[in-house]
Amino acid sequence: MSQFDLVILGGGSGGYAAALRGAQLGLSVALIEADKVGGTCLHRGCIPTKALLHAAEIADGAREGSHFGVKSTFDGMDMAGVNSYKDGVINKLHKGLAGLVKSRNITYIEGYGKLVSKDTVEVNGTRYTGKNVILATGSYAKTLPGLEIDGEKIITSDHGTKMSYVPKSVIVLGGGVIGCEFASVWKSFGSEVTIIEGLPHLIALEDESSSKQLERAFRKRGINFELGVRFKSATKSADGVTVTLEDGKTFTAEILMVSVGRGPVSANLGYEEQGVAMDRGYVLVDDKCRTNVPGIWAVGDLIPTLQLAHVGFAEGILVAEEIAGLNPRAINYDGIPRVTYSDPEVASVGLTTAEAKKRGHEVVELSYDLAGNGKAQILNTAGSIKLVSQKDGPVLGIHMVGARVGELLAEAELIYNWEARASDVAPLIHAHPTLSEAMGEAHMALAGKPLHAHG
Repeated sequence: MSQFDLVILGGGSGGYAAALRGAQLGLSVALIEADKVGGTCLHRGCIPTKALLHAAEIADGAREGSHFGVKSTFDGMDMAGVNSYKDGVINKLHKGLAGLVKSRNITYIEGYGKLVSKDTVEVNGTRYTGKNVILATGSYAKTLPGLEIDGEKIITSDHGTKMSYVPKSVIVLGGGVIGCEFASVWKSFGSEVTIIEGLPHLIALEDESSSKQLERAFRKRGINFELGVRFKSATKSADGVTVTLEDGKTFTAEILMVSVGRGPVSANLGYEEQGVAMDRGYVLVDDKCRTNVPGIWAVGDLIPTLQLAHVGFAEGILVAEEIAGLNPRAINYDGIPRVTYSDPEVASVGLTTAEAKKRGHEVVELSYDLAGNGKAQILNTAGSIKLVSQKDGPVLGIHMVGARVGELLAEAELIYNWEARASDVAPLIHAHPTLSEAMGEAHMALAGKPLHAHG
């Protein structure tokens, strides 16, 4: 039996961040991973999907070259080439990450681990004991009851990142972040796309104004969607898949991609047997990611917080620092930046208007249209930056739609998390011409001194 200060089950974003930070702080660390270090994000999620989205942007650029005076044509997608580019990005990042783990003297163990006691994980018959154990086993792509994933006609995002061809038509079941990103990719690649979403809006967790702007943009791009009606059934045929909704409407396409969220990977791993409190498969934790069992912690998609890689990083670092006695500040989940990398992008931090009002704030709103921003016109993008502010108080939320607005989140995050008022941001000088000017202009307008906006 091997003894460590820290045994981590799962080498995805949360697990490897905890391992790297723990080793940095002088802890002896064992990191256990059944597949490859980097987890879903690096191999099946964030990185491959954003590579596909960049290829989609290039495809659209080829189509639209004449708008900018460039003679170009779009002749179709070479998916072997797309996958070679995507896999090259993944492999380079994976190699760098594996090198980091090795350089920190972390004991890396490949294989399926199981929690066999409150301080011990067993892998391939060998037991690893830790003064602390971090559970970081991640999540899987969910489906609906009776909807069987075959990996060919009915697929999940796992299959969507590895397609060898462009389907003629696709139904995307689920209009959240993952569904909207894949819908955007496939439309750019040349597919006919229909999104089915049971809630009243696409990306329903975002501010309603952002959802409506994305819906308008998708309509303009020719992406179809059906909102507010629940899925009933799916039938496969030689030609593809027919989806029936509860209102009787039917839709047929070559492929059905199921993107109805992700569930925690926690079954048959020994968690409940060791007394770890759980709810619907999620491991329950306090604000420092402690479970109810002393010495056992949990991070990432396994716990019921935002399922984002950067949340996993933050939780992993938090736990390593707490174990090392640094007493880090608990994470404010409202202050975590969120992005949907579709075309256009949707990005936000802080509270929506509805949530701010629900919490009792007297809300003031301001929306700055990107039509007044020079760089937005150069990029030929439409959208806005919406500020949600407490009356005579700090900015409570920032919600953005438009090309590349995800890159504006660094400043937005600082504004929210440092509880800045519009009047604090308004004097800051933003470079011209940049999209970041729109952030400054929005705050100038909210502070009562609009420049390139009607006041």
